[in-house]
Amino acid sequence: MNKMGNYTAVSEVSTLLVLRHSNNSIGIVQGIEQNGNLIDVQPDRSKVDTVLRIDSSENSFTDFYSDFYHQLKDPSEYSFFKVREFEEHDTAIDLQEYIDCLSEGERQDLKAVEVSIEAVESIRNKKNAESGSFVLRNGFSNGSDIINNSSQYRYQIKDVPWDTMAELGLYRERLEEIGALDALLKGYKTPMLIPILFNDGEMVSQIDARLQLRIDDDGELIVKVHRVCKKVDFRKKFKGHKFTKEDRVNLLNSGNMGRVVDLVDAVTGEIIPSLISLDRMTNELISLRMELVRIPDMLCGVRLDLEQKQVLLDGKALFIENMLSKKGKFFSATVQFNADRQWVEFLFENKFRSSGFSEVHHSEREVPSHFRGVRLLQWQMDKLKAGETAYIKGLESKKGSTYQGYIRFEKKIGEIVFSFKNPKKK
Repeated sequence: MNKMGNYTAVSEVSTLLVLRHSNNSIGIVQGIEQNGNLIDVQPDRSKVDTVLRIDSSENSFTDFYSDFYHQLKDPSEYSFFKVREFEEHDTAIDLQEYIDCLSEGERQDLKAVEVSIEAVESIRNKKNAESGSFVLRNGFSNGSDIINNSSQYRYQIKDVPWDTMAELGLYRERLEEIGALDALLKGYKTPMLIPILFNDGEMVSQIDARLQLRIDDDGELIVKVHRVCKKVDFRKKFKGHKFTKEDRVNLLNSGNMGRVVDLVDAVTGEIIPSLISLDRMTNELISLRMELVRIPDMLCGVRLDLEQKQVLLDGKALFIENMLSKKGKFFSATVQFNADRQWVEFLFENKFRSSGFSEVHHSEREVPSHFRGVRLLQWQMDKLKAGETAYIKGLESKKGSTYQGYIRFEKKIGEIVFSFKNPKKK
C-alpha cells in the first residue's frame, strides 16, 4: 500500500482492529493489497511496528477512512474499531475474548463502537476545511522511513543517551525490533514492558520496566525507568497525599482516583493541584498537574457544556448520553480523564478486562532471553517456559569472580529467580 501523507506530531495516533465476520477473529490492520484484500496480523508485540498508523484528528481520520474503506474488495465482510496507538495488542486480545463469549444478539452492542463508513462520510461531506494528514505504513516496512522523518518526533535519534541505553542492555537495533524506539522518540512511554539490566549497587539483575525519554532539570535528555511494582502501597503518602479508602478503591477499579488533590513538590515545596492515575502495566502512580489537563470541547458529536467540562476537570467520571457512534447511532458511555495517558478515556474497555486494572499480567509475557548479562541457551529458556528449573553457569559477580546456580521463571512477579541450591532437592 502506498503512503498517503504524514501525520503531525501533536495529534494522537490510532490504529484499526478488524473483526472478520467469516470466522469471528480479531486482527490488527496492516494495509490493503493491490487486489483489494485486507492485510492484517494477529496480536503479536514483535510485529507492532508493521501495523497501520493513523492521525486521530477528525479531519485526517475521516479522509483516511473513506479512502481506505473504498479500496477494500468486500468491505461488508469486516467491522473496524479505532484504538489508540500502542494499545492495539492488549485491546485486540481482550476484544477477542469478549467476542468469544457473546451471543449473536449481544454482539449487536459492538456496533455502538464500530467505525461506520456512513457516519464518516457524513462528517467528511460537511467539512470545508483542508484535509489533515496521516500515514499508512507498508506492511513489510521496518519503519525506518518513519523514524527518518524528524518532524514527527519530539527527540532525535542522535540525541538519545545511547551510553545509558547500553548500560540497560539495550541498543538501537533491539529497540527498533520490538517496536519501542518510535514511542521513545515521540516522548511516550514504551508500549510494552522491556527486560533491562538493573544495577542496585551490589549486583546486576534483570528486571522488566517501561522506558521514557525526558529532559531533566539541567536540560539533558535522560532515560527514565518505570519499574514494575507488585502492588501499590497505599499506606505510604504520595507526594504528601494520604490515600483514603475511596481513593484506593477508585484507583484499583478504574485506574483513576477521581478527584483533584494538592501534591507537594519534594524539592521546592510548591503545592501543586493534580490528578492521580495508575499506570496499568507497572502499577506506578502517575500525577498530572492541573495546568496540563486539557478537556476537549466535543466527544462523539456531543458538545460538552461548562458543567460537564468541570466534572472532567475535577477528575470525576462523567456519563454522557446521545453520543453518535461510528454507525450513526446514538449511544451512552462513561468517560474520565486519565493522568497517565493525559487524555479523556472511555471506560468502555472495562468490559474487556475481567481481572481489573491493578493486576499486571506477568504470566502472559515471554521469558527474557538474558539473565544477569548472560544470554540463555534455548534449552534453558524451554525449561523456564515450562515452569521448570534450569542450571546456569558463567555468571559474573560485581568483583569479577564467576559463579553458577539454578534459575526459574516466577510468573507471579514476572522475573527470573536465582538460587545457589537446586530447589528440587530438600
